[in-house]
Amino acid sequence: MTGIETFTQEKYMFMVYWTTFEGAAVTPHGQAFNADAMVDALALMEALRTRQRAGEPLRFVAMSSENPDVIGSPGVDVTGPGYRWTKRRQRW
Repeated sequence: MTGIETFTQEKYMFMVYWTTFEGAAVTPHGQAFNADAMVDALALMEALRTRQRAGEPLRFVAMSSENPDVIGSPGVDVTGPGYRWTKRRQRW
């Protein structure tokens, strides 16, 4: 897949992103991987890093993951009464 595209409701868990440079043109790219394809995602990253070391003008190689079966919104949801955030078990 070339460029960033809108994905359907597939159960993708991993995304590999990278950016290519041609003169003044900067082009972002991304490729999605299913939950059972982490090894494939890492292999793509290694191939991109190898191309980068060989002098190909690409940068910002990164991978992100998101559980497709997560329930609720990311982060802390409702904490309930009496919740006090603590750092190193010290109450402020």
